[in-house]
Amino acid sequence: MSFKKNFSWGTATASYQIEGAAFEDGKGLNIWDAFSHIPGKVFDGHTGDVACDHYHRLDEDLDLMKSLGINNYRFSVSWSRIMPTGTGEINPKGIDFYNRLIDGLIKRGIKPCMTIYHWDLPYALHLKGGWLNDDISDCFAAYARCIKESFGDRVHDFITFNEPQVFVGCGYFEGSHAPGYKLGKAELLRIGHNVLKAHGKAVKELRKGEECRIGVASASQPAIPISEDDIPAARENYFQSNYEAFAFSDEYWFDPIIKGKYPQWVYDYKEINAPEITDEDMALISQPIDFIGMNIYNGRYVKASQEGTQVQKLYDGFPRNSIGWPVTPEALYWGPYFYYERYKKPIIITENGMACHDRISADGKVHDPNRIDYLRDYLYYLEKATDDGVDVDGYYIWSLMDNFEWAAGYKERFGITYVDYRSGERTLKDSALWYKEFIEEKTKAAK
Repeated sequence: MSFKKNFSWGTATASYQIEGAAFEDGKGLNIWDAFSHIPGKVFDGHTGDVACDHYHRLDEDLDLMKSLGINNYRFSVSWSRIMPTGTGEINPKGIDFYNRLIDGLIKRGIKPCMTIYHWDLPYALHLKGGWLNDDISDCFAAYARCIKESFGDRVHDFITFNEPQVFVGCGYFEGSHAPGYKLGKAELLRIGHNVLKAHGKAVKELRKGEECRIGVASASQPAIPISEDDIPAARENYFQSNYEAFAFSDEYWFDPIIKGKYPQWVYDYKEINAPEITDEDMALISQPIDFIGMNIYNGRYVKASQEGTQVQKLYDGFPRNSIGWPVTPEALYWGPYFYYERYKKPIIITENGMACHDRISADGKVHDPNRIDYLRDYLYYLEKATDDGVDVDGYYIWSLMDNFEWAAGYKERFGITYVDYRSGERTLKDSALWYKEFIEEKTKAAK
């Protein structure tokens, strides 16, 4: 078993979760700046005002990345740090920060992979309707144009959106994430359509100038067949989406992008407030992309029966991480397998990792054997997928460091680097050292 020779080994972060400096150097307000300050919305009143203070500790974090031996780093850009109101005026200090980040990565032999949108919508655009405003795709296109003109000479891997399923579902349906709305389903269809149009317009902007690769990162919970006989049932279950259950899942987001059409139920929805979907929209949305990013943490086990496809209940005491998510290593086989089979695009695992109850031990180190076991088991199945013909281009651990985990605040620790939020001090965990050795081993064995 082996990964390809030019495989991307990296770590991943997001701007609001690590940068801090929320109100410094001309940065504008975003929806998470506002949401995290509403009492009761985030665990124990935590905010991302300071986070990991990455904005002020950039060089230290760049040196940390180099010490890990990674060759790629996935990060996101804060829209409101670049364009404080989401449109118009550009903030030169924001441009300067990301220039220093990008140049620092390249200097250390690390390739940048830039995510343009990781949930932190400028608040000024939110006040104008945000993703409900049909004009927002033009705003996003202008933002993407600025990104390309500012960084496109050095950044050649772009991700337009991170997990639209989550920022739409949690932010506008469940209300557990910013901006905290609980909207009707027709409005959610409008938001989804606007996000997809914004993606298409961004792709067109990013294609200008120097060549680059472009993808979208999906929040995916693969269907895992219990036996070989259950593979067809798992395949069907994985890509099912429907309006009634608000299961705007994998096929809802990726069929339009890659196949140029929505699932049929979207066209069958005829309520008076349904979004208009034109042929021109679909041609825009289906601009060619180069890869699919998959954020995979766990999957669901599926079995076929006489009563139809069934998602199997996990047995009592099933292994889980500290945040309560089940540990299902086979997800990193079946997710890429089914996606590649359906969409015929190279796969990059843009997030995968485990939250643990980490602490600094008496010896001054952070021992996280559960995370090491998790990574070893999941990567075994990813490597098996490559051996079975799935075109897998890369793998990014979530996350480079412990950080602000959205509504969970600083309660959960996903990092391979421990962050003391009082002092800002970083401590490499055992899993970071294991990952470095794993990368070295697989790089030597690469085909």
